Amino acid sequence: MILALMLMLLLAACGSGGADSTTLDQAPAVDVSSLPDEVDVQTVAEVKDSPDVFVLDVREQWEYDEKHIPGVTLIPMNQIPDRLDEIPTEREVIVTCRTGNRSGQVAEYLRNSGFDNVHNMSGGIVAWEAAGYPVE
Repeated sequence: MILALMLMLLLAACGSGGADSTTLDQAPAVDVSSLPDEVDVQTVAEVKDSPDVFVLDVREQWEYDEKHIPGVTLIPMNQIPDRLDEIPTEREVIVTCRTGNRSGQVAEYLRNSGFDNVHNMSGGIVAWEAAGYPVE
């Protein structure tokens, strides 16, 4: 009898129906203002479409033409110094390349140039594709 009562209470507590169960099932949104210097592809996938995020691809045009993350902006690495005004200071900037090497160098360059909103995507588009995220 006590076992049956406990089972009924447990089922009632775990039942669906209130806003609380929906809220608990949802993953918390990523706070883009507190992204680390190095971000993984999963985090980028979650935040890349946010109006507070600018994803910058620093590969060469031909690499970008082969495949790129949907919605990214291309500024090849060697053009960054001449195109700094195209990189927003009011949004979080996530820099990507093929494997994360060039983007890491560009992220460091941007930080040394006064940007305090720059993050490197670890693993680049290679890691992005390996994780199963779409490319164009």
